[in-house]
Amino acid sequence: MTSAQLASCYDAALLDLDGTIYEGDRAVPHAQETLAEAGLPMLFITNNASRPPQVVADQLQGLGYECFAEDVITSAQAALDMAKDVIPAGSKVYVLGAESFKELAREAGYIIVDSADDEPAAVFQGLNREMTWKQMSEAALAINRGAKYLASNLDTTLPDERGRMVGNGAVAAALTVTTGVEPMSAGKPEAPMFHSAAARVGAQKPLCIGDRLNTDIAGGNAAGYDTLMVVTGISGHHETLTAIPAERPTMIGADMRALLAPIEHAKPQPQAGLIAEVDPQDPSTVILSGGDMNDPRFADATQAAVAGLLTAASVAWAADTSDENAVPITSVRPDSEAARIAIAAWR
Repeated sequence: MTSAQLASCYDAALLDLDGTIYEGDRAVPHAQETLAEAGLPMLFITNNASRPPQVVADQLQGLGYECFAEDVITSAQAALDMAKDVIPAGSKVYVLGAESFKELAREAGYIIVDSADDEPAAVFQGLNREMTWKQMSEAALAINRGAKYLASNLDTTLPDERGRMVGNGAVAAALTVTTGVEPMSAGKPEAPMFHSAAARVGAQKPLCIGDRLNTDIAGGNAAGYDTLMVVTGISGHHETLTAIPAERPTMIGADMRALLAPIEHAKPQPQAGLIAEVDPQDPSTVILSGGDMNDPRFADATQAAVAGLLTAASVAWAADTSDENAVPITSVRPDSEAARIAIAAWR
């Protein structure tokens, strides 16, 4: 019996951007054309608070997506939604972030100030690539004087075509060290952004798609939705195999093309004839063996790698959830040529 196509099992795609749709100015291969063919309603959820929704939509349009500002939810918007419950409209606030974040705060009814001496009721922090030491110090002074501290997100890194850049969470860590105050965070992995996105697109069974375990996948899981991790950005195969339960994706794909493949090809279970078992001599290791070299996935190293990951994960994840005293799986050892091919492409 033929398995259903993955995309056909859902009524919307809630999509991460950095590392999933693009990296810097570079489009992630296969994403746009696959999503167009899948035909799912899409809403883009980003922890990047440095750009307004319209600018994000413009970039996506340039990559071939039919996208408008209302199809984008940023963590800056989420932070301001969260602030409604703790910071009354009309309050003075200091925004350590991009000009677009300041404009959103003004639209929400807040008065923007430039100094801790103005006694702001809150500090809103979002990523700003032009951030200075002086601006960070004003934020720290305000927090030390009692201002509430809200961060758009806590991503420690920002993926770029050149590598991993400093993320908003790294800046927040510096302020926390300086002030002793940890911020309230609005962005992923908190669930509200995902619930808002699903409501906006009218989805009852959305699929959350992203590249990062501790934000995209953890957030989708927290919201109660199925998650698909694509191995195109931050999180790799080894990290996924050893992920904590809250960060384990429902499904894994080498890239967005997983949407058009049978759903069974993305589930943590034996794939492409591979077999996994816990090493009886070393319970922290999974032995990967077998493998059908005639399976089309072995013609593509990235697909073979995911087949190996899903096979190994089906055993590794079951081992540490069925017994609280089980030894966590930390490694995988190939015991066949097909298994060696699969694991050789892991990162």
